[in-house]
Amino acid sequence: MNGWVTLLLIALAGLAGQLVDGGLGMGFGVTSTTFLVFLAGLGPAQASAVVHTAELGTTFVSGLSHWRFGNVNWKLVAPLAIPGAIGAFAGATVLSNLSTEAAQPIMSAILAVLGGVLIWRFSIRLNQRRRPEYKQHSKPFLGGLGLFGGFIDATGGGGWGPVTTTTLLTAGRNEPRRVVGTVNTAEFFVTAAATAGFVLGMWQDLVDNLAAVVALLVGGVVAAPLAAWLVTRLNPVLLGGLVGTLILTLNLRTVLRSLEVDDTLRLIVQVVVLVGGVALAINAWLKVRENSRAAAEKEGNSSGSGSTALDLSENADAHR
Repeated sequence: MNGWVTLLLIALAGLAGQLVDGGLGMGFGVTSTTFLVFLAGLGPAQASAVVHTAELGTTFVSGLSHWRFGNVNWKLVAPLAIPGAIGAFAGATVLSNLSTEAAQPIMSAILAVLGGVLIWRFSIRLNQRRRPEYKQHSKPFLGGLGLFGGFIDATGGGGWGPVTTTTLLTAGRNEPRRVVGTVNTAEFFVTAAATAGFVLGMWQDLVDNLAAVVALLVGGVVAAPLAAWLVTRLNPVLLGGLVGTLILTLNLRTVLRSLEVDDTLRLIVQVVVLVGGVALAINAWLKVRENSRAAAEKEGNSSGSGSTALDLSENADAHR
């Protein structure tokens, strides 16, 4: 593939990743890595290294922004960030030493699971929200979550947000905006550790792909204001469900191929997943609209959000 075409595709990956992240508060790594592997043709380790190097800047700015707006619970940052950094460094080291043939199905399996997590969070788990109890998590819980999230993030090219943010929001012990802000702040240290692991394990590959890092950053920067505008127009429930479905469907192809599933059966499974995921996303979106309308009518159109199925105020908090 022509070099300029490849760089354009990488820039588009950054643009797509930022649009998703701007709409959901998570998903830059998962989305951009999927695009880098399937559209730009980068290997799993190279794609993850490019994404994490580019994220050094975005996570630093994101953490500063959340700190400025008071969205960070500093008591949770270190217990999450330190084990997360250890897990990310270990994951980057493992991925750097795997052959492309061995790494491809592993990364695709991780990305497929993360796509499923997005579907579960935005399209299925709508009526099971718990009201916040505002209690501190235990350090072993945070340490285990950080370690696992960091390892998945490095080996999958992304996943820190879908793993940690989703888990902490489900636990319901902190305000949504403080969960998002805390996780984003801790992510900088996780990203730095993953990048260090890739630098030690595949320095020359990073140097060779420096243009890809810049292209990914440019795409993300260009998309940032557009993403901020789209947040006010797109329903995050629908976006989350559709993005999760796309990520799961694309990566399922590689996973099934590694399991030597027949081409026809593989296609059938992908079509079923795609159609089913889209149907779930649309159904969830319609439910949220219905619940929002009912809440607005009940409260005299004073808030328009109330206590919806997903609690849309959570999404507003996530994008402050």
